[in-house]
Amino acid sequence: MFFGLVSRMGVQAASDEGFNPPDAGDFNLPPFLEGNQFATKPILLVFLSVILISVFFYLSARKAALVPSRFQFAGESIYSFVRNDLGRDVIGHEFMRFVPYLFTLFTFILVNNIFGIVPFIQFPTMSRVSFPYVLAAFTFFIFHYVGIRKQGLWTYLKGIMFIPGVPKPAYILITPLELATYFLVRPMTLSLRLFANMFAGHLLLLVFILGGEHLLQGVIGLKLVSPFSFAIGIALTFFEFMVQCLQAYIFTLLTALYIAGALADEH
Repeated sequence: MFFGLVSRMGVQAASDEGFNPPDAGDFNLPPFLEGNQFATKPILLVFLSVILISVFFYLSARKAALVPSRFQFAGESIYSFVRNDLGRDVIGHEFMRFVPYLFTLFTFILVNNIFGIVPFIQFPTMSRVSFPYVLAAFTFFIFHYVGIRKQGLWTYLKGIMFIPGVPKPAYILITPLELATYFLVRPMTLSLRLFANMFAGHLLLLVFILGGEHLLQGVIGLKLVSPFSFAIGIALTFFEFMVQCLQAYIFTLLTALYIAGALADEH
């Protein structure tokens, strides 16, 4: 059960009922420790990602030199990307105090997404919606806290509910929409976008890889078609890697944009 796709292929091969297409049930993995409902593969992967990220950046910075090694250069490049492109360029002069959160958020999501194409793991942690929900909740509370602390509760809420320059009768329609956008739509779309992309991408990989494995067990005509299914699965793996990186970037970028909006005098 730990090996995800590999174990799923074993179950498929043992089935006598023909092709059993993958579905949402393939994302509900049983505990690997009997009787412990928290000892599941997604939770294990979360802890593994924290360990991998910590070890990677510790080793890349342990022997920092003026002329960086390749390992140091890789670590510094990731940090500089988040610091400059997602922090400074989006948030502005107050960006440095938010860089640790943005950097942690980006690397954590990226590693857990990439787990979906790593052999013998092959499960993107963010395809379990509870994890994106928690990350979106952190972003939600941070950007509202920042806005309230900078502007005061009433000024902050007033800026959301009553947009300057809008005719007063329009507030009847606009105010509820703005409140819903800031307090419901933003956290929901932030989390569901990440979840849906990881869920759908992993499901597509299952369909083509398991479909190709099933075709190999059929008649000669189906055996000839199976390489095309595997080829599409391989192509989708490269495409999925691009999506995994993009989703980590989008989640972090939107977080930075929300924080920048909360820091602005008018938003």
